[in-house]
Amino acid sequence: MAAEAAEDAAGLTPAEVEERLIDTVIASFSGTPDDRLRQLMTAVVTHLHGLIRDVRLTEDEWNRAIGFLTDVGHITDDRRQEFILLSDVLGASMQTINVSNQPYRDATEATVFGPFFVDDAPLIPAGGDIAGGGVGEPCWVEGVVRDTDGAPVPGARIEVWEADEDGLYDVQHDDDRVYGRAHLFSDDDGSFRFWGLTPTPYPIPDDGPVGRLLAATGRSPMRASHLHFMVTAPGLRTLVTHIFVSGDELLTSDSVFGVKDSLIKDFAQQPAGTPTPDGRDLGDLPWSRTRFDIVLAPAGV
Repeated sequence: MAAEAAEDAAGLTPAEVEERLIDTVIASFSGTPDDRLRQLMTAVVTHLHGLIRDVRLTEDEWNRAIGFLTDVGHITDDRRQEFILLSDVLGASMQTINVSNQPYRDATEATVFGPFFVDDAPLIPAGGDIAGGGVGEPCWVEGVVRDTDGAPVPGARIEVWEADEDGLYDVQHDDDRVYGRAHLFSDDDGSFRFWGLTPTPYPIPDDGPVGRLLAATGRSPMRASHLHFMVTAPGLRTLVTHIFVSGDELLTSDSVFGVKDSLIKDFAQQPAGTPTPDGRDLGDLPWSRTRFDIVLAPAGV
């Protein structure tokens, strides 16, 4: 009787019913004209149904998951991207970057984009200041952009952005202030230099559904200290990356899994009164300096 009860009206076991549904759903996408879309949807269905079956997901749990994703959508706007935060804390952003930016010779490694990039950041000259009134310790950043053959890359567009010492990006304020971000171009010899702020640790926004997820799982929202870069040049692969501060205790527990050893740099502390590379008078302020040489891979590799 128990065996009979475990069969449906068609004489199928529960496992067979579940497998038939997967086959039916996958078959529904068989006529998709775009081969890549068909591949993606088949994989999504296979893995999603596999998860549901593996953990024996309940209807209540599924409804709660839908509610969570709905909350993520509601808090997302043109200044805050909660879906990127969710992707980041699940390691999905970092894994996509790993897959999409395969190592090529000595090209600089990529890492997560983050939710705080803004188009049309101010243009600064070589040696200019991205701080724009943001609070924090001044930091001199310099380096050279080269290709993987060692040739300098002149005119590379270098976007840089960062939080202030309070751990806030300009877009996290309610007004239209702009600070901690700019773009500049490499010189004819590939060199670049600018003033910014010494990076400090900060939490990702944790006042929304992603923050509640981290709290429920006992995870910290803290990010290791870092400075964002996006570097573009014709014929070369766009690089999105950070540099991290050597010695930061959060390097091994970055909340979005973005740290790579090759991106950890020394930010040498300079006492107040130490002459600056460009003769800037910082008065009685201490400052730091770092070097980040960038190597761009060819486009399409």
